[in-house]
Amino acid sequence: ARNKWQAARLPAGGAGMAVQVAVLPSPRCLFDDPVQIRVAGLLPRQAVTLRASLLDESGELFQAHARYRAGSSGELDLSRSPALGGSYSGVEPMGLLWSLQSNTPYKRLAKRNVLTPFSVDFEVYEGHGDMSCLLGKCTNERWFLGEGVKRISVREGRLKATLFLPPGPGPFPGLIDLYGSGGGLVEYRASLLASRGFVTLALAYMAFEDLPTMPEILELGYFEEAVNFLQKQQQVKDTGIGVLGLSKGADLALSMATFLPGIKAAVSISGSSFNSFIPLQGDGFTVPAHPYDLGRMKTSEESGLIDFSDVLDDHRDPATWGCRIPVERSLAKFLFLSGLDDRNWKSNLYCQDAVQRLQQYGQEVEFCSYSGAGHLLEPPYLPLCQASIHRALGVFVLWGGQWREHAKAQEDAWHRIQAFFWQHLVDSDIPKSKL
Repeated sequence: ARNKWQAARLPAGGAGMAVQVAVLPSPRCLFDDPVQIRVAGLLPRQAVTLRASLLDESGELFQAHARYRAGSSGELDLSRSPALGGSYSGVEPMGLLWSLQSNTPYKRLAKRNVLTPFSVDFEVYEGHGDMSCLLGKCTNERWFLGEGVKRISVREGRLKATLFLPPGPGPFPGLIDLYGSGGGLVEYRASLLASRGFVTLALAYMAFEDLPTMPEILELGYFEEAVNFLQKQQQVKDTGIGVLGLSKGADLALSMATFLPGIKAAVSISGSSFNSFIPLQGDGFTVPAHPYDLGRMKTSEESGLIDFSDVLDDHRDPATWGCRIPVERSLAKFLFLSGLDDRNWKSNLYCQDAVQRLQQYGQEVEFCSYSGAGHLLEPPYLPLCQASIHRALGVFVLWGGQWREHAKAQEDAWHRIQAFFWQHLVDSDIPKSKL
């Protein structure tokens, strides 16, 4: 009888599967939401393999798998059950997401169109072998735009940006979001932040539309236009603007917080406290680019990947100090985040340098460095990208990072960023006049 019962539980041509796969609390969520993945209807102690599959917008398939054994009641709960191997091992509730990997090497999973979700298929297969017998499956829709969040394309003055407005009249804290020297108009972090209650302006500054791929100079006035635009929005609180940036975007965020009066809080992700690669022109002054020598980049003989971490001159050499951003003059609050396994550049040392200078001047500063994290600290559950093509340079570059440590760092950093901005942009609340 047991054998008959067991046979009845296995799929008959894929129809009427008795094994249920559930994503809780809902199969539809924001991309940065943790979920509980549960499987019911298995045999006690049954060996199964779970696989996650995601097709990105270019048609690239990302997959992860892990081997599990059901509990004595025939249930599996990824928040309690340890993976026995595969893409990861141990109890990792979100492991099937953060360990997603493409068959094509050096592909970065990034969302181009935030108006559509990433759909992740979770499948359960019989045994720990060839994944030929499918027992059950479900789909998790992971969105980058919360319900009611508005996406508005901005082409005002020189600005090339996208504004994201949370639902409701507000007022909400306002943020400017800057990505790195790969350029383009990157929206997925800004759309998630808007989904969490911030009016967020994703701002392009190079390699987008008619903005040059590698500008000879960047003008502070362009970023000031973005601050002024955001301050004019009636849904934005008048308690000051926040800015966050990754890599080159991080030193721009520090420059904005130093030279522009409207910035109250700045987050540097894998950044530096000197002006990198492109001179920054202000009103009557220019911060030159920190000296570098591309002859010092190293190419791996095995992989052909490029390690840029030694191209910059030593930031402790007084000859480079004219390129420093004088953050100690700023009235803004700062949060620095860096990965200790950043293989792109020495962001942890550069962050420490800025933190020490700020502390010497009695400034308030927060600093968190993550062991095993790489350069590309992204919103949580986006998988680690250890290397990928640099869009502006056209070469494959090394970013660094270890899978599990990087995933944990992204979760922690995301909570810190939001808490930091809520603390510094909301607490000194003066309601806007409605007149």
